[in-house]
Amino acid sequence: MMTGKEDLLSALIEAYLMEKGTRMFYSDAAAKAVKPGAKKMFAELSDWEESHMNYIQYLYQAIEDDRNIQGFRDFTERTDAPLTESGIPVKEMEAELEEYTFADDDGAMKLALEMEGKAYNLYRKLSEKAPDSNARVVFREMMEQELKHIEYLKKMRA
Repeated sequence: MMTGKEDLLSALIEAYLMEKGTRMFYSDAAAKAVKPGAKKMFAELSDWEESHMNYIQYLYQAIEDDRNIQGFRDFTERTDAPLTESGIPVKEMEAELEEYTFADDDGAMKLALEMEGKAYNLYRKLSEKAPDSNARVVFREMMEQELKHIEYLKKMRA
C-alpha cells in the first residue's frame, strides 16, 4: 500500500500495480455481470484502467530511459497486484463480487462509484503527502483520471 512517501519511480510502480489490480477486478466483474448495461460499464472501466497502466508504463520507461517494453511486460506478468486503486485488496473485492449478483445496473453502478470514489481519495491523500514534487504531479494526474470515471458513472446513472 502506498503511503505518499515514495520517490517517483516507486510511486509509479505502486500506482501501476494498483491500476492492474483494479483492471483485473473490473474485467472479472464484466464477465460476471448479468445485465448488459453493467457488463458494458465494467468492460469500459477495465479498458480505462488498462490505458492508465499504459500511461504509467510510458512515464516509468521515459524516466528510466528504458526502451525494453518486453522487460516491463515480463515484470507486470510476474508481479502480483494485490490491491485495487481504491486501496481495497483485489481478493476482498472478488469475494464481494461472488456474493453479489448484478441483478440491476444500479447495483453495479453503486459498486463502481464506491471504488472510484475511494481511488480518488487515495490519490488525493497521496498527492498531499508526497515529498517528491514529481510524484505529487503523477498522483494528481491519477486523481483527475478517477474524477473522469466518477463523472462518467454519474452520467450513466442519470
